[in-house]
Amino acid sequence: MILQLLLLLLIAGVCGALGQAIGGYSHGGCLVSIALGFIGALLGSWLVGLLHLPELLALPVGGTRFPVIWSIIGAAIFVALINLISRRRV
Repeated sequence: MILQLLLLLLIAGVCGALGQAIGGYSHGGCLVSIALGFIGALLGSWLVGLLHLPELLALPVGGTRFPVIWSIIGAAIFVALINLISRRRV
């Protein structure tokens, strides 16, 4: 149980970090990357259902499937939206 949770956090952290790199967001650390990975998974899964797209790569962790590719895409979209909203005006 603990090992599966740590593995899930690791996968979400890597997906969130890749989403940050694609979206151009560099603030935060490991916890921000993990949170972005989970938010990206939710957003990506929602897009998959909405657009009827196939699930490209999902890793089974503890009886659940974590959508890796859609997590990265969802995190990049979420980061890009955050950058648009919080852009500093000069």
